[in-house]
Amino acid sequence: MDTMRDRFISTTTRLLDEDPRLALVLAEISRDGFDAAQRRHPDRVINVGIREQLLIGAGAGIALTGMRPIMHTFASFLVERPFEQVKLDLGHQGAGGVLVSAGASYDWPAGGFTHMSPGDVALLDTLEGWTVHVPGHPDEAEALLRRAVAGDDRVYVRLSNQSNAQPRPVPGGGFLSVREGRGGVVIAVGPMLDNVLAATEGLDVTVLYATTVRPFDGATLRSAVRRDAADVVIVEPYLAGTSTASAAEALAEVSHRVLGLGVARHELRRYGTIEEHLTAHGLDAAGLRARIVSFIRGDLPNRVGRREGPGKGADGGRRRPREWRHEDGRGHRGH
Repeated sequence: MDTMRDRFISTTTRLLDEDPRLALVLAEISRDGFDAAQRRHPDRVINVGIREQLLIGAGAGIALTGMRPIMHTFASFLVERPFEQVKLDLGHQGAGGVLVSAGASYDWPAGGFTHMSPGDVALLDTLEGWTVHVPGHPDEAEALLRRAVAGDDRVYVRLSNQSNAQPRPVPGGGFLSVREGRGGVVIAVGPMLDNVLAATEGLDVTVLYATTVRPFDGATLRSAVRRDAADVVIVEPYLAGTSTASAAEALAEVSHRVLGLGVARHELRRYGTIEEHLTAHGLDAAGLRARIVSFIRGDLPNRVGRREGPGKGADGGRRRPREWRHEDGRGHRGH
Protein backbone atom coordinates (compact mmCIF):
# COMPACT_ATOMS: atom_id res chain seq x y z
CA MET A 1 0.00 0.00 0.00
CA ASP A 2 1.28 3.47 -0.82
CA THR A 3 1.61 6.06 1.93
CA MET A 4 -0.54 9.15 2.31
CA ARG A 5 2.38 11.26 1.12
CA ASP A 6 2.81 9.05 -1.97
CA ARG A 7 -0.89 9.47 -2.70
CA PHE A 8 -0.67 13.22 -2.21
CA ILE A 9 2.09 13.41 -4.82
CA SER A 10 0.29 11.28 -7.40
CA THR A 11 -3.08 12.96 -6.85
CA THR A 12 -1.70 16.50 -6.93
CA THR A 13 0.23 15.71 -10.11
CA ARG A 14 -3.03 14.66 -11.78
CA LEU A 15 -4.88 17.68 -10.41
CA LEU A 16 -2.26 20.04 -11.83
CA ASP A 17 -2.91 18.50 -15.25
CA GLU A 18 -6.67 18.80 -14.83
CA ASP A 19 -7.09 22.23 -13.24
CA PRO A 20 -5.27 25.31 -14.61
CA ARG A 21 -6.34 27.26 -11.52
CA LEU A 22 -4.20 25.06 -9.26
CA ALA A 23 -0.65 25.93 -8.15
CA LEU A 24 1.78 24.02 -5.93
CA VAL A 25 4.32 25.73 -3.67
CA LEU A 26 7.08 23.60 -2.13
CA ALA A 27 9.93 24.20 0.32
CA GLU A 28 12.27 21.42 -0.83
CA ILE A 29 10.29 18.66 0.91
CA SER A 30 8.83 16.17 -1.64
CA ARG A 31 10.51 18.10 -4.46
CA ASP A 32 11.72 14.98 -6.29
CA GLY A 33 8.20 13.57 -6.40
CA PHE A 34 7.04 16.55 -8.44
CA ASP A 35 9.84 16.65 -11.03
CA ALA A 36 7.54 15.58 -13.87
CA ALA A 37 4.81 18.01 -12.81
CA GLN A 38 7.30 20.86 -12.64
CA ARG A 39 8.53 20.14 -16.15
CA ARG A 40 4.96 20.21 -17.47
CA HIS A 41 3.84 23.21 -15.42
CA PRO A 42 6.93 25.31 -14.58
CA ASP A 43 4.80 28.38 -13.90
CA ARG A 44 2.54 26.56 -11.41
CA VAL A 45 4.98 24.31 -9.52
CA ILE A 46 7.24 26.55 -7.46
CA ASN A 47 10.00 25.47 -5.07
CA VAL A 48 11.06 28.34 -2.81
CA GLY A 49 13.78 26.35 -1.05
CA ILE A 50 14.08 26.07 2.71
CA ARG A 51 12.21 29.33 3.26
CA GLU A 52 8.98 28.39 5.00
CA GLN A 53 7.82 31.96 5.62
CA LEU A 54 8.17 32.58 1.89
CA LEU A 55 6.31 29.33 1.21
CA ILE A 56 3.20 30.72 2.91
CA GLY A 57 3.67 34.27 1.65
CA ALA A 58 4.04 33.14 -1.94
CA GLY A 59 1.02 30.85 -1.62
CA ALA A 60 -1.09 33.67 -0.22
CA GLY A 61 0.00 35.97 -3.04
CA ILE A 62 -0.96 33.33 -5.59
CA ALA A 63 -4.36 33.00 -3.90
CA LEU A 64 -4.94 36.75 -4.17
CA THR A 65 -4.60 36.47 -7.96
CA GLY A 66 -7.56 34.08 -8.04
CA MET A 67 -5.64 30.81 -8.18
CA ARG A 68 -5.86 27.92 -5.72
CA PRO A 69 -2.49 27.23 -4.03
CA ILE A 70 -1.40 24.03 -2.32
CA MET A 71 1.47 24.65 0.13
CA HIS A 72 3.39 21.60 1.31
CA THR A 73 6.18 20.65 3.70
CA PHE A 74 6.58 18.90 7.06
CA ALA A 75 3.95 19.91 9.63
CA SER A 76 6.44 21.62 11.93
CA PHE A 77 7.64 23.77 9.02
CA LEU A 78 4.17 24.37 7.58
CA VAL A 79 2.21 25.47 10.65
CA GLU A 80 4.63 26.24 13.49
CA ARG A 81 7.65 27.90 11.87
CA PRO A 82 5.71 30.27 9.55
CA PHE A 83 2.73 30.75 11.87
CA GLU A 84 2.82 34.55 11.56
CA GLN A 85 2.44 34.24 7.80
CA VAL A 86 -0.38 31.70 8.21
CA LYS A 87 -2.09 34.14 10.55
CA LEU A 88 -1.56 37.30 8.51
CA ASP A 89 -0.85 36.46 4.86
CA LEU A 90 -3.65 33.92 4.66
CA GLY A 91 -6.02 34.65 7.54
CA HIS A 92 -5.85 38.44 7.91
CA GLN A 93 -5.96 38.98 4.15
CA GLY A 94 -8.83 36.55 3.72
CA ALA A 95 -6.84 34.44 1.26
CA GLY A 96 -7.75 30.81 0.69
CA GLY A 97 -5.37 27.93 0.24
CA VAL A 98 -4.64 24.31 1.08
CA LEU A 99 -1.89 23.39 3.53
CA VAL A 100 -0.83 19.76 3.15
CA SER A 101 1.64 18.49 5.71
CA ALA A 102 3.79 15.40 6.14
CA GLY A 103 5.55 14.15 9.26
CA ALA A 104 2.62 14.51 11.68
CA SER A 105 3.45 14.26 15.40
CA TYR A 106 6.46 11.90 15.22
CA ASP A 107 6.49 10.13 11.83
CA TRP A 108 10.25 10.61 11.52
CA PRO A 109 11.59 10.06 15.05
CA ALA A 110 15.20 10.15 13.84
CA GLY A 111 14.63 13.74 12.75
CA GLY A 112 14.26 14.79 16.36
CA PHE A 113 11.90 17.31 17.93
CA THR A 114 12.44 19.87 15.16
CA HIS A 115 10.57 17.53 12.82
CA MET A 116 7.73 16.69 15.22
CA SER A 117 4.51 18.68 15.37
CA PRO A 118 1.98 17.41 17.91
CA GLY A 119 0.70 20.96 18.44
CA ASP A 120 -0.20 21.88 14.86
CA VAL A 121 -3.97 21.43 15.08
CA ALA A 122 -4.14 23.17 18.47
CA LEU A 123 -2.19 26.09 17.01
CA LEU A 124 -4.53 26.42 14.03
CA ASP A 125 -7.40 26.36 16.52
CA THR A 126 -6.39 29.89 17.56
CA LEU A 127 -7.34 31.14 14.09
CA GLU A 128 -10.78 31.42 12.54
CA GLY A 129 -12.07 29.86 9.37
CA TRP A 130 -9.88 26.76 9.06
CA THR A 131 -11.14 23.36 7.96
CA VAL A 132 -8.91 20.57 9.28
CA HIS A 133 -8.83 17.10 7.71
CA VAL A 134 -7.00 14.18 9.36
CA PRO A 135 -7.23 11.16 7.01
CA GLY A 136 -6.55 7.68 8.32
CA HIS A 137 -5.79 5.97 5.00
CA PRO A 138 -4.32 7.02 1.61
CA ASP A 139 -7.73 6.62 -0.07
CA GLU A 140 -9.22 9.02 2.45
CA ALA A 141 -6.32 11.42 1.94
CA GLU A 142 -7.04 11.54 -1.79
CA ALA A 143 -10.76 12.14 -1.29
CA LEU A 144 -10.16 14.90 1.26
CA LEU A 145 -7.48 16.54 -0.87
CA ARG A 146 -9.78 16.64 -3.89
CA ARG A 147 -12.51 18.16 -1.74
CA ALA A 148 -10.12 20.78 -0.37
CA VAL A 149 -8.79 21.80 -3.78
CA ALA A 150 -12.30 22.27 -5.16
CA GLY A 151 -13.13 25.03 -2.66
CA ASP A 152 -11.90 28.54 -1.95
CA ASP A 153 -11.48 28.43 1.82
CA ARG A 154 -8.52 27.72 4.11
CA VAL A 155 -7.93 24.00 4.60
CA TYR A 156 -5.30 21.97 6.44
CA VAL A 157 -4.80 18.34 5.37
CA ARG A 158 -2.68 16.49 7.93
CA LEU A 159 -0.98 13.45 6.41
CA SER A 160 0.78 10.71 8.37
CA ASN A 161 2.83 7.57 7.84
CA GLN A 162 0.46 5.91 10.29
CA SER A 163 -2.52 4.37 8.52
CA ASN A 164 -5.52 2.21 9.24
CA ALA A 165 -5.67 -1.13 7.42
CA GLN A 166 -8.84 -0.28 5.50
CA PRO A 167 -10.29 2.98 4.18
CA ARG A 168 -13.65 4.22 5.39
CA PRO A 169 -16.23 6.38 3.64
CA VAL A 170 -15.49 10.08 4.01
CA PRO A 171 -18.73 11.90 4.87
CA GLY A 172 -19.16 15.54 4.00
CA GLY A 173 -17.41 16.87 7.08
CA GLY A 174 -19.20 14.68 9.60
CA PHE A 175 -18.27 11.81 11.89
CA LEU A 176 -18.90 8.22 10.81
CA SER A 177 -20.40 5.67 13.21
CA VAL A 178 -18.43 2.41 12.97
CA ARG A 179 -19.64 0.68 16.15
CA GLU A 180 -22.66 1.23 18.38
CA GLY A 181 -22.95 0.79 22.12
CA ARG A 182 -24.65 2.23 25.19
CA GLY A 183 -21.86 2.72 27.70
CA GLY A 184 -20.14 5.79 26.26
CA VAL A 185 -18.77 7.27 23.05
CA VAL A 186 -15.19 7.08 21.78
CA ILE A 187 -14.18 9.36 18.92
CA ALA A 188 -11.20 8.05 16.94
CA VAL A 189 -9.43 10.62 14.79
CA GLY A 190 -7.73 9.59 11.55
CA PRO A 191 -5.01 6.94 11.96
CA MET A 192 -6.11 6.22 15.55
CA LEU A 193 -9.15 4.20 14.43
CA ASP A 194 -7.60 0.73 14.24
CA ASN A 195 -6.05 1.04 17.70
CA VAL A 196 -9.32 2.37 19.11
CA LEU A 197 -11.32 -0.50 17.61
CA ALA A 198 -8.86 -3.00 19.09
CA ALA A 199 -8.88 -1.20 22.43
CA THR A 200 -12.68 -1.16 22.69
CA GLU A 201 -13.30 -4.73 21.49
CA GLY A 202 -15.97 -6.23 23.74
CA LEU A 203 -16.82 -2.90 25.40
CA ASP A 204 -20.36 -1.54 25.17
CA VAL A 205 -19.37 1.78 23.59
CA THR A 206 -20.11 3.66 20.40
CA VAL A 207 -17.09 4.40 18.20
CA LEU A 208 -17.25 7.44 15.92
CA TYR A 209 -14.62 7.99 13.25
CA ALA A 210 -13.47 11.53 12.44
CA THR A 211 -11.49 12.50 9.36
CA THR A 212 -12.61 16.12 9.60
CA VAL A 213 -12.10 17.64 13.05
CA ARG A 214 -12.69 21.30 12.22
CA PRO A 215 -15.43 22.18 12.04
CA PHE A 216 -16.23 19.77 14.86
CA ASP A 217 -19.29 17.60 14.20
CA GLY A 218 -21.17 18.30 17.38
CA ALA A 219 -24.50 17.21 15.91
CA THR A 220 -23.38 13.61 15.36
CA LEU A 221 -21.81 13.49 18.81
CA ARG A 222 -25.02 14.74 20.42
CA SER A 223 -27.07 12.14 18.58
CA ALA A 224 -24.72 9.37 19.75
CA VAL A 225 -24.88 10.11 23.48
CA ARG A 226 -27.61 9.40 26.00
CA ARG A 227 -29.96 12.29 26.58
CA ASP A 228 -29.39 12.38 30.34
CA ALA A 229 -25.64 11.80 30.53
CA ALA A 230 -22.59 11.33 28.32
CA ASP A 231 -19.15 9.80 28.80
CA VAL A 232 -16.99 10.78 25.82
CA VAL A 233 -13.38 9.88 25.02
CA ILE A 234 -11.57 11.61 22.15
CA VAL A 235 -8.45 9.86 20.81
CA GLU A 236 -6.38 12.18 18.61
CA PRO A 237 -2.98 11.59 16.96
CA TYR A 238 -1.74 15.00 18.11
CA LEU A 239 -1.76 16.99 21.36
CA ALA A 240 -3.99 15.38 23.99
CA GLY A 241 -7.09 17.41 24.72
CA THR A 242 -7.07 19.42 21.48
CA SER A 243 -10.78 18.77 20.90
CA THR A 244 -12.11 18.42 24.45
CA ALA A 245 -13.40 22.00 24.49
CA SER A 246 -15.22 21.45 21.18
CA ALA A 247 -16.86 18.31 22.57
CA ALA A 248 -17.82 20.06 25.79
CA GLU A 249 -19.36 22.92 23.84
CA ALA A 250 -21.36 20.47 21.72
CA LEU A 251 -22.67 18.84 24.90
CA ALA A 252 -23.44 22.05 26.77
CA GLU A 253 -27.07 20.98 27.28
CA VAL A 254 -26.18 17.44 28.37
CA SER A 255 -24.61 16.24 31.59
CA HIS A 256 -21.23 14.97 30.43
CA ARG A 257 -17.62 13.97 31.04
CA VAL A 258 -14.95 14.27 28.35
CA LEU A 259 -11.50 12.65 28.34
CA GLY A 260 -8.94 13.71 25.75
CA LEU A 261 -6.24 11.21 24.83
CA GLY A 262 -3.36 11.97 22.51
CA VAL A 263 0.27 13.03 22.46
CA ALA A 264 1.51 14.22 25.85
CA ARG A 265 3.04 17.62 26.49
CA HIS A 266 6.23 16.18 27.92
CA GLU A 267 8.98 15.75 25.34
CA LEU A 268 10.37 12.29 24.66
CA ARG A 269 14.11 12.77 24.20
CA ARG A 270 14.99 9.37 22.77
CA TYR A 271 14.50 8.95 19.05
CA GLY A 272 12.92 5.50 19.08
CA THR A 273 10.38 4.32 16.50
CA ILE A 274 6.82 5.35 15.68
CA GLU A 275 5.54 2.31 17.56
CA GLU A 276 7.61 3.18 20.63
CA HIS A 277 6.26 6.73 20.58
CA LEU A 278 2.71 5.40 20.34
CA THR A 279 3.29 3.16 23.35
CA ALA A 280 5.04 5.87 25.36
CA HIS A 281 2.06 8.18 24.86
CA GLY A 282 -0.42 5.42 25.69
CA LEU A 283 -1.85 5.40 22.17
CA ASP A 284 -1.28 1.73 21.45
CA ALA A 285 -4.29 -0.57 21.84
CA ALA A 286 -3.30 -1.77 25.32
CA GLY A 287 -2.64 1.72 26.64
CA LEU A 288 -5.87 3.06 25.21
CA ARG A 289 -7.94 0.21 26.61
CA ALA A 290 -6.61 0.68 30.11
CA ARG A 291 -7.47 4.37 30.18
CA ILE A 292 -10.81 4.05 28.37
CA VAL A 293 -11.98 1.29 30.72
CA SER A 294 -10.81 3.27 33.76
CA PHE A 295 -12.72 6.32 32.58
CA ILE A 296 -15.93 4.62 31.45
CA ARG A 297 -16.19 2.33 34.49
CA GLY A 298 -14.83 4.75 37.07
CA ASP A 299 -16.74 6.63 39.76
CA LEU A 300 -18.88 9.33 38.18
CA PRO A 301 -18.43 12.89 39.43
CA ASN A 302 -21.07 15.60 39.28
CA ARG A 303 -21.92 16.36 35.69
CA VAL A 304 -22.95 19.38 33.68
CA GLY A 305 -26.57 20.23 34.40
CA ARG A 306 -26.75 18.11 37.58
CA ARG A 307 -27.27 19.96 40.90
CA GLU A 308 -27.30 16.90 43.14
CA GLY A 309 -24.81 16.49 45.94
CA PRO A 310 -21.86 14.10 45.92
CA GLY A 311 -22.80 10.46 45.37
CA LYS A 312 -22.07 7.57 47.66
CA GLY A 313 -19.47 4.91 47.14
CA ALA A 314 -19.91 1.18 47.47
CA ASP A 315 -19.23 1.40 51.20
CA GLY A 316 -21.94 4.00 51.71
CA GLY A 317 -19.44 6.79 52.24
CA ARG A 318 -19.51 10.03 50.35
CA ARG A 319 -17.66 9.96 47.05
CA ARG A 320 -15.61 12.94 45.95
CA PRO A 321 -15.44 13.91 42.27
CA ARG A 322 -12.24 12.90 40.57
CA GLU A 323 -10.07 14.99 38.31
CA TRP A 324 -9.21 13.30 34.99
CA ARG A 325 -5.75 14.53 34.40
CA HIS A 326 -3.25 11.94 33.25
CA GLU A 327 0.44 12.12 32.54
CA ASP A 328 -0.30 11.62 28.84
CA GLY A 329 -3.94 12.65 28.55
CA ARG A 330 -6.07 15.65 29.42
CA GLY A 331 -9.58 15.51 30.75
CA HIS A 332 -12.48 17.92 31.03
CA ARG A 333 -15.21 17.90 33.64
CA GLY A 334 -18.32 20.03 33.33
CA HIS A 335 -19.78 21.42 36.57
